[in-house]
Amino acid sequence: MLPTLALALLTTTAGLVSAQGGRTCNSTSPCPASAPCCSEFGFCGTGSQFCLGGCNPLWSNKPTSCEPNPICKDATYKFPDNALSNVLSNVTLYDGNATAHDFVLEKGNIFNTNQNGGELVMTLTESNGGTRLSSTRYMHYGTISAMIRTGKWAGVVTAFITMSDAKDEIDWEWPGAQVTEAQTNYFWLGKANYSATQGTTVNGLTDTYVNYHNYTIDWQEDELNWLIDDKVVRTLKKSETLSSTVPGRYEYPTTPARVQLSLWPAGINTSAQGTIDWAGGLINWNDPDYVAAGHFSAIVSQVTVKCAPMTGVQNSSAMTSYVYAANDSMGVPTVQVTNRSTLLGGAVASVRVGQSFWFGLSAGMLCAVAGVFTTLV
Repeated sequence: MLPTLALALLTTTAGLVSAQGGRTCNSTSPCPASAPCCSEFGFCGTGSQFCLGGCNPLWSNKPTSCEPNPICKDATYKFPDNALSNVLSNVTLYDGNATAHDFVLEKGNIFNTNQNGGELVMTLTESNGGTRLSSTRYMHYGTISAMIRTGKWAGVVTAFITMSDAKDEIDWEWPGAQVTEAQTNYFWLGKANYSATQGTTVNGLTDTYVNYHNYTIDWQEDELNWLIDDKVVRTLKKSETLSSTVPGRYEYPTTPARVQLSLWPAGINTSAQGTIDWAGGLINWNDPDYVAAGHFSAIVSQVTVKCAPMTGVQNSSAMTSYVYAANDSMGVPTVQVTNRSTLLGGAVASVRVGQSFWFGLSAGMLCAVAGVFTTLV
């Protein structure tokens, strides 16, 4: 299922690449050297919209065509001021400097309520197509939590996920009007799988629209846990993800990922019927809440990141980025922890790479572009 907000973002990106011919990229047709970066929406190009956050290293001209991913940093992100100064509202101005902003607004509209010490409100209107924020830093295992009040309307989906440039994904989602439930899911390298073994529903929550809950993704190298208010509600072990078709392959998220928060319209006529049904039906744009406020909304008060230790990395305090490198003899991509610059255009002229540690990543084929957008990202 290709979410509607992803389609809206895809349309925007398509406009940006039209001057370059709009060449698409996929697992069998990587980008040419003249437009080396494959954007998250499957278009080749250069610059921030192609080579920074979401740039797919496996479909680019070379794995190193994409700019390095800013490395994980322990932090608690709050939204205390009206200016929302830690969120860059114009994504086209993002240059890879993760120290300047914590999040980038990639679509939609946000504002601050000045309540409870400051709250970030994501909005959905009939015209804006929904809202998505992405962290500027990536994490390669660790624990990420978000204090969220969700939407409550049929067809409207609230999401808190991790998404890697290679389309590894871990999800918390709240579709439609079910305010006593939360859904978990995960995907490996964009492989669409909607079976009951991957997605689960947590029941019995107090109203998720009225009440804040603390939702956590505890992602470690061998085990993944989902928690609500510090209580584990689901556990997935890497050993349980052994491929049924490729011997020895574990289909478990292993690549560095951004944190993403979103509110998006699943229940509209252009969505697949399965998506509409999952989201609780079509959106009612005449809903009294929408008419009164001028939007639907979901609220975030705090996001906390605790990075996993970089075991085996010497001089880890000097490391600044994750970089995809060449595949090994079996075609498995690897990721390197380096001190290379994350600034746009800074990767080639970066400082000398110091001590590094190579992480083996899961092997496998990526699915077609339409298949990778399993949730709003």
